Amino acid sequence: MPRRNLNDLLAFVTVAREGSFTKAAGTLGVTQSALSQAIRGLEEGLQIRLLTRTTRSVAPTSAGERLMKAIGHRFEEIEAELDALTELRDKPAGTVRITCGDNVLHTVLLPRLTPLLREYPDITLEFDVNYSFRDIVADRFDAGVRMGNTIDNDMIAVPIGPPLQMAVVASPGYFAANPIPRTPADLTKHACINQRMPTSGGLYVWDFEKRGRKINVRVDGPLIFNTAPPQVDASLAGLGISLLPEDELMSHIDAGRLVRVLQDWCPKFAGYHLYYPSKRQPSPAFSLVVKALRFSGTRQQ
Repeated sequence: MPRRNLNDLLAFVTVAREGSFTKAAGTLGVTQSALSQAIRGLEEGLQIRLLTRTTRSVAPTSAGERLMKAIGHRFEEIEAELDALTELRDKPAGTVRITCGDNVLHTVLLPRLTPLLREYPDITLEFDVNYSFRDIVADRFDAGVRMGNTIDNDMIAVPIGPPLQMAVVASPGYFAANPIPRTPADLTKHACINQRMPTSGGLYVWDFEKRGRKINVRVDGPLIFNTAPPQVDASLAGLGISLLPEDELMSHIDAGRLVRVLQDWCPKFAGYHLYYPSKRQPSPAFSLVVKALRFSGTRQQ
């Protein structure tokens, strides 16, 4: 029996993961025609169809699923071992891929990782700014950043910032023209800036708690966004009240550009955490990233 071409197997695994020849070709740095030829050669050699192709997507057949389960994780193990070989270099090297939101990227990740990049110039950091809950294993990220209370139990979660509160804010001009809400129920009488949730597709229900009493409020208003920055801009423009994590707003609150209300109804919660699979062997470069980001409880953001 002839030896299998490992490049063809890698091509199959990448297409199956990406669900697209276009994305897989970009990941592997080859042309789509070369990728199609590799898959066709693998299927002809095995005499079995591994992928089902439609005009919109690509998905493994039952045989393809079986092959993915058998070999998919092997390539990850090989990559991890190759990364681990950088321990034998004078300095660690390699690429670390992280998915996160844009605010935590600017306020936490870049400031803390800049000294690391200066000390270890052979390390490359790739950031994916995304507000949806990415599957970091399926999407082949080394880690992601989320609030601590939203991370699955099978992940390792490392705190990279202090506990946070949500903040209810509006501009001074807005509150000059409208009464300040004293309870969460008062928000139903105000113009509020809504957020479309990336996972469910529904509007975010504002939730509050005070001395064990929990209240959920469905607000209404003239604007709906799916990310935080335009909500901040709309609040600054006096278009309504926003509810966002306080770290998105503190510079404007401190400067008096936004007024914070209902703070006693907003309990603290676990702040930003870096999370990654517990079963994956971290590379030396990734270990340095974790060390640089870990929050000690004394560092100021």
